[in-house]
Amino acid sequence: MRFPFVPLLASLFIGGALSGPAIGADLAPEVNAKIDAAVTQALADTGTPAASIAVVRDGAIAYVHAYGQARRDPAVAATPAQRFAIGSVSKQFTAAALMLLVEDGTLSLDDTVGKFIPNLTDGDHITIRQVLSHTAGYRDFWPQDYVPAMMEKPITTDGIFDRWARVPLDFQPGESWQYSNTGFTIAARIVEKASGKPFFTFLNERVLKPLGLDAADIDQGPLGPRDAAGYTRFALGQPRPAPKEAAGWLVGAAQLALTPQDLARWDIALMQRKLLKPESWTAMETSVRLNNGQDTRYGLGLTVTSDGAARLLRHGGEVSGFLAENRVWPDLGMAIVVLVNSDYGDPAAIAQKISAALPLSTQPSAAETATARAFLEGLAQGRADTAHLTANGAAYFSPAALADYAATLGPLGALKDVKPIARRLRGGFTEEIYQATFASRSVRIVARADAGRYEQFMIYVD
Repeated sequence: MRFPFVPLLASLFIGGALSGPAIGADLAPEVNAKIDAAVTQALADTGTPAASIAVVRDGAIAYVHAYGQARRDPAVAATPAQRFAIGSVSKQFTAAALMLLVEDGTLSLDDTVGKFIPNLTDGDHITIRQVLSHTAGYRDFWPQDYVPAMMEKPITTDGIFDRWARVPLDFQPGESWQYSNTGFTIAARIVEKASGKPFFTFLNERVLKPLGLDAADIDQGPLGPRDAAGYTRFALGQPRPAPKEAAGWLVGAAQLALTPQDLARWDIALMQRKLLKPESWTAMETSVRLNNGQDTRYGLGLTVTSDGAARLLRHGGEVSGFLAENRVWPDLGMAIVVLVNSDYGDPAAIAQKISAALPLSTQPSAAETATARAFLEGLAQGRADTAHLTANGAAYFSPAALADYAATLGPLGALKDVKPIARRLRGGFTEEIYQATFASRSVRIVARADAGRYEQFMIYVD
């Protein structure tokens, strides 16, 4: 388990603070300056050679910048065009590959892993959904925050299975949650069995290339001279070139390297429901519950949480010499990507500082919030005020729809609060997002309005 710390050796930061031009600099200059200062200070504090970041605002890339040195000897300045290893952020791409096979009708999330891979422990009972959500019980083959000697030698997928997935489980399926890279090695093999193609070939053809993402497969070797090099250190010593994991260890679990803007494009695809069907994205973003009903706060390759009242989907990543942090606020159209070329830095802390520099979003006005509250109260009683509806909105709220709204909202009890979360443009409409708190639970509202009249007023589980 990694515990972030802040060493006092600012002198370890070698090289210029800012490298290369900013891309998509659509933030206010004072916001850019705050971000640049925060990242530069973080590199100085941790002794990390380089960081490369991307910020998405209102569903578009607003700022991309690189800082420090991508390579130290000879010195190469970091630029936004260089790829960094993203570690376990790769897991959401593996989950997406499986969701495409679900959409193809080739498999189901509730298929057992034994349907595709023989002789795994409890393979006839453990499901694909469980390996993608870390609830299967398979032991993690890489809990260390360094490269053990065994990982400097190549391994086959079956070699991983024999040692970590054909032994007794750490817990019975669905009884607990424990992070397991082994589960995603299993997931990658299932993709191969179901598609008839090598995992990275399928991933590249069906996920990466359709979104225009130029990813490197670092399972096959280190990044080349045009990309970033990874660094490690012992205690608080100087950065040293990081050892590289041998072939076979990263497949499905931590295989990809991307530029920050390419990872941001992935985040935008998630927000806009591109590539996958909406129900597939929903499956990935829905937190899995244990057998006892406990919420794991993890979906399929994604941590599912919140930042205040806004949904936050995130994942960190680590491989030898690199750390990554990817945070997406889908309801706000916002994302932050931080990639660093050391395995001792703290990209999560950098992401937190960047988010603090950003106004998360404009919010609905007090008048808009009051209108939304009154409209919601009406829906809970089975009526929709047509004075606040467009023609499409009025048609949507049919007698059947109103009956369902009343039947499901009414029992929630008194409406205690409607909190404005975000306001932005979407498809020519003003999109307003609220968190509504009833006596017994909270829900999320996504309303879209034209001159104050609702085109939609949708209720979602919060």
